[in-house]
Amino acid sequence: MQMNRVKKRQEKVSSGLVVQDFARYEFKYILSNRVRQQIESEIVHFMKYDGHVHKELNNSYYVCSLYFDSSTNEYYYEKIDGIKYRRKYRIRTYGHQSEVGLPIFFEERVRGNNRTYKHRIPIKFEDIPRFCDSERIIELREVFPEVDLVERFVFDSLRCRLVPKVKVDYIRRPYTSDFDMNFRLTFDNELHSTHTGKLFVNKSVNMIKLSLAGHTILEVKFNRRIPVWFHRILQKNNMQRISISKFCVAMETTNQVVDLS
Repeated sequence: MQMNRVKKRQEKVSSGLVVQDFARYEFKYILSNRVRQQIESEIVHFMKYDGHVHKELNNSYYVCSLYFDSSTNEYYYEKIDGIKYRRKYRIRTYGHQSEVGLPIFFEERVRGNNRTYKHRIPIKFEDIPRFCDSERIIELREVFPEVDLVERFVFDSLRCRLVPKVKVDYIRRPYTSDFDMNFRLTFDNELHSTHTGKLFVNKSVNMIKLSLAGHTILEVKFNRRIPVWFHRILQKNNMQRISISKFCVAMETTNQVVDLS
């Protein structure tokens, strides 16, 4: 089955910085260990690990994200309330500690029209305090001139008093399709979080295991439709889509929100 290519655009602004834009659908499922093993045993006929996995992590890699929210947890409650158009910001990297060559990105995720849009830019380790310190946020306009993503973040930060709220870490095993470069599956487990304003924390910091112990979050990412062969796997395993946010679960786990239901 032919699928349209995922809309991915790279824009180079006057400063030479490359801004990456993605647009796709993302479906999520919660898997038991048994179902995960069953699905992975079937998809290997159609997919392969992406090029960023580490053999020593069993063909996976770390994902570490620091999420922002307002003093009233506006982004959290927009998700809980089911607001159709919403956004959130995060800093993401792929290792527990800062090291030479480790990529770090500042990202904006926007949800609208049932699609997920992601905009991101690479940043340096020394840029992180400018994003996290309300007294220094205005410096971002000089460091990243004419970058719309940064302009939006500065505006929203000043308007909503955004601050980093929670760090979420997990291990991801990613697959890409042999037949369609835009169909992607990721299996996320070992989810932990902590209430912090830092992307990199000391080993002594207590990372709390999220309430999904023993389960895996499967994310199915595509542009137009799911391939027929994988749709059959979904049906065979009686899998039902769920609406779940690692950010929201982490905010609840770290006791930063109040149940208003």
